[in-house]
Amino acid sequence: MEEEKGAVVQSLIDTVNEIASISDYRVTVKKQYCNLARRLKLLTPMFEEIRESKEPIPEETAKALVLLKQALDSAKELLKFGSEGSKIYLVLEREQIMKKYHDVTTQLEQALSGISYENLDISDEVKEQVELVHAQFRRAKGRVDPPDVELYEDLLSLYNKSKDAAIDPAVLRRSSEKLQLKGIADLTQESIALHEMVAATGGDPEENIEKMSMLLKKIKDFVQTENPNMDTPASERSHPPNGSGQASANGNHKAPVIPDDFRCPISLELMKDPVIVSTGQTYERACIEKWLEAGHTTCPKTQQALNGTALTPNFVLRSLIAQWCEANGIEPPKRPSSSRCNKTSSAYSPAERTKIEILLHKLTSGSPEDQRSAAGEIRLLAKRNADNRVAIAEAGAIPLLVGLLSTPDSRIQEHAVTALLNLSICEDNKGSIISAGAVPGIVHVLKKGSMEARENAAATLFSLSVVDENKVTIGSSGAIPPLVTLLSEGTQRGKKDAATALFNLCIYQGNKGKAVRAGVVPTLMRLLTEPGGGMVDEALAILAILASHPEGKAAIGSAEAVSVLVEVIGNGSPRNRENAAAVLVHLCAGDQKYLAEAQELGVMGPLVDLAQNGTDRGKRKAQQLIERMSRFVGQQKQAQAQTETQSQVQTQQPQPSSISNPADK
Repeated sequence: MEEEKGAVVQSLIDTVNEIASISDYRVTVKKQYCNLARRLKLLTPMFEEIRESKEPIPEETAKALVLLKQALDSAKELLKFGSEGSKIYLVLEREQIMKKYHDVTTQLEQALSGISYENLDISDEVKEQVELVHAQFRRAKGRVDPPDVELYEDLLSLYNKSKDAAIDPAVLRRSSEKLQLKGIADLTQESIALHEMVAATGGDPEENIEKMSMLLKKIKDFVQTENPNMDTPASERSHPPNGSGQASANGNHKAPVIPDDFRCPISLELMKDPVIVSTGQTYERACIEKWLEAGHTTCPKTQQALNGTALTPNFVLRSLIAQWCEANGIEPPKRPSSSRCNKTSSAYSPAERTKIEILLHKLTSGSPEDQRSAAGEIRLLAKRNADNRVAIAEAGAIPLLVGLLSTPDSRIQEHAVTALLNLSICEDNKGSIISAGAVPGIVHVLKKGSMEARENAAATLFSLSVVDENKVTIGSSGAIPPLVTLLSEGTQRGKKDAATALFNLCIYQGNKGKAVRAGVVPTLMRLLTEPGGGMVDEALAILAILASHPEGKAAIGSAEAVSVLVEVIGNGSPRNRENAAAVLVHLCAGDQKYLAEAQELGVMGPLVDLAQNGTDRGKRKAQQLIERMSRFVGQQKQAQAQTETQSQVQTQQPQPSSISNPADK
């Protein structure tokens, strides 16, 4: 119990310390979030005195401390978003943000209410301080600071304007100043924040986030027009690259200035392979690796001690750099292939290296028995831990394993593809596997291998496709049709492996059409309605991504999906209701046939319930559908009224005589 108490209290201290390290809150939430962080820091002395105390904690207070830890975790996430999140989102979604703020405040106040301070071995001063914090939380529960109405209305007007509509420059100027989006670094940081929100949706961004990105582009274009030399060093402004002061007058092209966030802090060059160190700073991989190899244990930029030497690829920044290069007519930097992870080959013992070398020798022996046993052992070694994955890759195993993917021996094939799957868990090995030409071999196994080999081939493709550029490579290799086949005829595990791979690949727009043409939509519809329903979650998630593609939308419509989607919206899990509504939103966009069908099936009731009780995304999708349905019903009534009016007018007009003219006979 003493150890358990110590662990809980230490985790409370650690969480508050993490909260204390968060800074620079966005201007729109600065006051509330600073107050929240300040109050939470005042709890640390209580946690420290409880940790040092020899007295047992009463059971009720122990439970309250666990609830307090959960509340602190929620507060930390809220404060992190207030420091790093999108400024535009914080303004436009203020109501939702403030609701979360009050939810967290209530959660903290309730947890503090459960602590019996008089039964704790803490000093009177600390007790008074905590009671003061508790009272502040009680008072803060119903308090809301007035929003900047002008900023909200300015952003809302920009948000709702069409792409080509004329915009008042005064509105753009006020917005950029109030949001503090006045330099390339500010604009890049905001772009990263929005991009991360898109990434969090699994590549299926909400309509509001897409519109916020367009809004940011309007502000960025305005700021760059107002100040074409923004963030350009003074030396570059006074001395143009060609050495002539007449460069712009003569129409000579001036090289674009690289944003500071895109430069490596060590080399000051445009980053090709940005990676994140434990302090959260990003560097060019080659530069930070040299720094670490020189024996440094601190972050070059902040001088903080590094917790380890792990380097995490910064995919978001790499994508933004590529977009910036494309927009400025620059060749995007090519990422150097690397097979390095956290440990160099010199760090392994001679015995470890010898063992791996013997296994690699067996792989090249030509003896099926040796190859089978060696590939199986490498498979297990690579599964065991991260260090083994680095050592095996550095020893040169990857090309040898790739060569075994085409062997007629099904067991060797299975071991080889599973070994590659385990090796691919190491982020840097992904590049080496792709560079070794593994994808065609993995696709061959996916088509021809045993069921277990096919399942593991699908899982390997999913692992490799985590890197954005690999989605293109895998999609163009012919992997999608056999994945669809496995989704249709595999075991339950095989279907799930195929579904995760297809979901990840279809985040890339160019792969959506390939999946549709491979017949994935009828297969997904079958999985939605099959007895047992073990694949409903996966099927709806993939359909939600495909529905945004024209071919996907057409195929879903042809599959008579509306009745199934309405059923799920009414009776599915929260996540499935959300995805079903997302599919229906795309399906009904510009096509009243599906609106009419959904209306006849009684979708309005389930939609109202989803709009009130669903997930945040589910509520938004339901609201979109309700608005479209209401407009559609209104148009129907209007058309019906016009028809009735015309009918009445015709009835009132004199009718031609039915008596025939004698002259006609």
